[in-house]
Amino acid sequence: MPHLLVAPLSSLNETLATHAPSHLVSLLSPEHMIETPAGFPAGAHLKLGVNDIVDPAAGTAPPARPHIDQLLAFSRDWDGRQPLLIHCWAGISRSMASAYTVLCDRLGPGREIEIARAIRLRAPHAQPNRLLVRHADEALGRQGRMVLALNSMGPPLVVEEGVTTTFPLAGL
Repeated sequence: MPHLLVAPLSSLNETLATHAPSHLVSLLSPEHMIETPAGFPAGAHLKLGVNDIVDPAAGTAPPARPHIDQLLAFSRDWDGRQPLLIHCWAGISRSMASAYTVLCDRLGPGREIEIARAIRLRAPHAQPNRLLVRHADEALGRQGRMVLALNSMGPPLVVEEGVTTTFPLAGL
Protein backbone atom coordinates (compact mmCIF):
# COMPACT_ATOMS: atom_id res chain seq x y z
CA MET A 1 0.00 0.00 0.00
CA PRO A 2 1.39 3.45 -0.89
CA HIS A 3 2.49 5.45 2.12
CA LEU A 4 4.44 8.46 3.29
CA LEU A 5 7.04 8.41 6.02
CA VAL A 6 8.01 11.36 8.19
CA ALA A 7 11.24 11.24 10.15
CA PRO A 8 13.73 13.44 11.98
CA LEU A 9 17.18 13.87 10.49
CA SER A 10 18.72 11.71 13.23
CA SER A 11 16.86 8.62 11.97
CA LEU A 12 17.24 9.32 8.24
CA ASN A 13 19.80 6.60 7.51
CA GLU A 14 17.93 3.98 9.54
CA THR A 15 14.63 4.90 7.85
CA LEU A 16 16.21 4.73 4.39
CA ALA A 17 17.63 1.28 5.15
CA THR A 18 14.47 -0.08 6.77
CA HIS A 19 11.82 1.26 4.37
CA ALA A 20 13.68 1.67 1.03
CA PRO A 21 11.79 4.76 -0.15
CA SER A 22 11.93 5.72 -3.81
CA HIS A 23 11.67 9.47 -3.11
CA LEU A 24 13.14 11.71 -0.42
CA VAL A 25 12.28 15.26 0.63
CA SER A 26 14.67 17.18 2.91
CA LEU A 27 13.42 20.36 4.58
CA LEU A 28 16.34 21.91 6.41
CA SER A 29 17.72 25.38 6.86
CA PRO A 30 19.93 26.25 3.89
CA GLU A 31 23.10 26.20 5.99
CA HIS A 32 22.31 22.69 7.27
CA MET A 33 21.15 21.10 4.02
CA ILE A 34 22.46 17.57 3.56
CA GLU A 35 23.91 15.94 0.49
CA THR A 36 21.92 13.17 -1.14
CA PRO A 37 22.60 10.01 0.88
CA ALA A 38 25.07 7.58 -0.68
CA GLY A 39 23.36 5.20 -3.05
CA PHE A 40 20.15 7.24 -3.27
CA PRO A 41 19.32 8.66 -6.72
CA ALA A 42 19.94 12.42 -6.74
CA GLY A 43 16.97 12.99 -9.07
CA ALA A 44 14.64 11.47 -6.47
CA HIS A 45 15.81 13.79 -3.68
CA LEU A 46 14.10 17.16 -3.31
CA LYS A 47 16.03 19.62 -1.14
CA LEU A 48 14.01 22.54 0.22
CA GLY A 49 16.18 25.05 2.10
CA VAL A 50 13.72 26.62 4.54
CA ASN A 51 13.90 27.64 8.17
CA ASP A 52 11.18 26.53 10.55
CA ILE A 53 9.53 29.91 11.04
CA VAL A 54 5.88 30.91 10.76
CA ASP A 55 6.32 34.64 10.29
CA PRO A 56 8.02 35.52 6.99
CA ALA A 57 9.48 38.67 8.58
CA ALA A 58 10.97 36.77 11.53
CA GLY A 59 14.10 35.50 9.85
CA THR A 60 15.86 34.35 6.74
CA ALA A 61 14.71 31.58 4.38
CA PRO A 62 11.05 31.43 5.45
CA PRO A 63 8.79 28.85 3.81
CA ALA A 64 7.36 30.35 0.61
CA ARG A 65 4.90 29.42 -2.11
CA PRO A 66 7.65 28.23 -4.52
CA HIS A 67 8.68 25.63 -1.92
CA ILE A 68 5.15 24.22 -1.90
CA ASP A 69 4.97 24.31 -5.69
CA GLN A 70 8.22 22.28 -5.84
CA LEU A 71 6.94 19.83 -3.22
CA LEU A 72 3.66 19.30 -5.07
CA ALA A 73 5.36 18.80 -8.45
CA PHE A 74 7.85 16.37 -6.91
CA SER A 75 5.22 14.37 -5.01
CA ARG A 76 3.00 14.14 -8.08
CA ASP A 77 5.85 12.38 -9.90
CA TRP A 78 5.97 9.76 -7.11
CA ASP A 79 4.15 6.60 -8.24
CA GLY A 80 3.56 5.24 -4.72
CA ARG A 81 5.08 1.80 -5.31
CA GLN A 82 7.72 2.52 -2.67
CA PRO A 83 7.41 5.01 0.20
CA LEU A 84 8.02 8.73 -0.04
CA LEU A 85 10.18 9.84 2.91
CA ILE A 86 9.91 13.41 4.17
CA HIS A 87 12.26 14.64 6.87
CA CYS A 88 13.28 17.83 8.60
CA TRP A 89 15.53 18.46 11.59
CA ALA A 90 13.13 17.16 14.27
CA GLY A 91 10.34 15.48 12.29
CA ILE A 92 7.75 17.69 13.94
CA SER A 93 6.98 20.86 11.95
CA ARG A 94 8.26 21.30 8.39
CA SER A 95 8.07 17.61 7.51
CA MET A 96 4.61 17.19 9.07
CA ALA A 97 3.32 20.23 7.15
CA SER A 98 4.74 18.72 3.96
CA ALA A 99 3.17 15.31 4.66
CA TYR A 100 -0.15 17.06 5.34
CA THR A 101 0.21 18.88 2.02
CA VAL A 102 0.92 15.71 0.04
CA LEU A 103 -1.92 13.84 1.76
CA CYS A 104 -4.39 16.67 1.09
CA ASP A 105 -3.29 16.78 -2.54
CA ARG A 106 -3.53 13.00 -3.03
CA LEU A 107 -6.78 12.44 -1.12
CA GLY A 108 -8.61 15.47 -2.51
CA PRO A 109 -10.63 18.39 -1.18
CA GLY A 110 -13.06 18.06 1.69
CA ARG A 111 -10.85 15.74 3.74
CA GLU A 112 -8.66 18.33 5.45
CA ILE A 113 -10.02 17.76 8.97
CA GLU A 114 -9.94 13.97 8.56
CA ILE A 115 -6.30 14.14 7.45
CA ALA A 116 -5.29 16.55 10.23
CA ARG A 117 -6.88 14.29 12.86
CA ALA A 118 -5.24 11.20 11.35
CA ILE A 119 -1.88 12.96 11.61
CA ARG A 120 -2.54 13.73 15.29
CA LEU A 121 -3.56 10.12 15.95
CA ARG A 122 -0.42 8.69 14.33
CA ALA A 123 1.93 11.47 15.45
CA PRO A 124 0.96 13.04 18.79
CA HIS A 125 4.10 15.18 18.48
CA ALA A 126 3.15 16.70 15.10
CA GLN A 127 2.98 20.47 14.92
CA PRO A 128 2.76 21.28 11.19
CA ASN A 129 4.41 24.55 10.22
CA ARG A 130 1.48 26.91 9.68
CA LEU A 131 3.24 29.07 7.11
CA LEU A 132 3.94 26.03 4.91
CA VAL A 133 0.32 24.93 5.37
CA ARG A 134 -0.95 28.41 4.49
CA HIS A 135 1.00 28.31 1.22
CA ALA A 136 -0.24 24.77 0.53
CA ASP A 137 -3.82 25.80 1.21
CA GLU A 138 -3.45 28.57 -1.37
CA ALA A 139 -1.71 26.32 -3.92
CA LEU A 140 -4.40 23.64 -3.61
CA GLY A 141 -7.27 26.15 -3.63
CA ARG A 142 -8.63 24.98 -0.27
CA GLN A 143 -9.88 28.45 0.75
CA GLY A 144 -8.49 28.26 4.28
CA ARG A 145 -9.74 24.75 5.08
CA MET A 146 -6.26 23.28 5.51
CA VAL A 147 -5.24 25.99 7.95
CA LEU A 148 -8.50 25.74 9.90
CA ALA A 149 -8.22 21.96 10.07
CA LEU A 150 -4.99 22.30 12.03
CA ASN A 151 -7.08 23.63 14.92
CA SER A 152 -8.94 20.30 15.05
CA MET A 153 -5.70 18.51 15.88
CA GLY A 154 -5.48 19.87 19.40
CA PRO A 155 -2.19 20.61 21.10
CA PRO A 156 0.84 18.46 20.30
CA LEU A 157 2.79 16.33 22.71
CA VAL A 158 5.85 18.46 23.42
CA VAL A 159 9.03 16.59 22.51
CA GLU A 160 12.47 17.61 21.30
CA GLU A 161 12.33 15.21 18.39
CA GLY A 162 9.67 13.16 16.68
CA VAL A 163 9.81 9.51 15.68
CA THR A 164 9.50 7.97 12.25
CA THR A 165 5.80 7.86 11.43
CA THR A 166 3.92 6.15 8.61
CA PHE A 167 0.92 7.66 6.84
CA PRO A 168 -0.93 5.40 4.37
CA LEU A 169 -2.56 7.00 1.37
CA ALA A 170 -5.69 4.95 2.00
CA GLY A 171 -7.45 4.09 5.21
CA LEU A 172 -6.19 7.01 7.27
